[in-house]
Amino acid sequence: MFELNRDRGNPVYLQIQAQLERRIASGTLAAGDALPSVRALAKQLRVNPNTVVRAYRELEFSGLVETRHGEGTFVTQDAGEQMQPEVLLAERAAQLVNEAKELGLTKEQALSAVKSAWRKSSKPGKSGKSGKVA
Repeated sequence: MFELNRDRGNPVYLQIQAQLERRIASGTLAAGDALPSVRALAKQLRVNPNTVVRAYRELEFSGLVETRHGEGTFVTQDAGEQMQPEVLLAERAAQLVNEAKELGLTKEQALSAVKSAWRKSSKPGKSGKSGKVA
């Protein structure tokens, strides 16, 4: 299931792209798996099909998916190797650090915000349990 936040100022196609990247990194989408058709995903998310096309195009440009004419869009064979969870998280962490610094936050304030978000998250970690951070 996709979750879109239309009020965040983050373009919808980037949200779709990021969620698919996370699914590839976590192994939820494996090599050879088909992505939903553009029309089906656009209908499910209530967005213009061009929005989904753009997200898929960005993923294809990154080498994570390939479009086969008349068949659909599929995760590439080496996508899992490209999208290691640690690498994906490191990229997001760098963005968070930059944002925190721009806001004038200290390292301790930023870490506190991350810990708070971790505790509030209802999504379980790989162990199947929601994580606790000291």
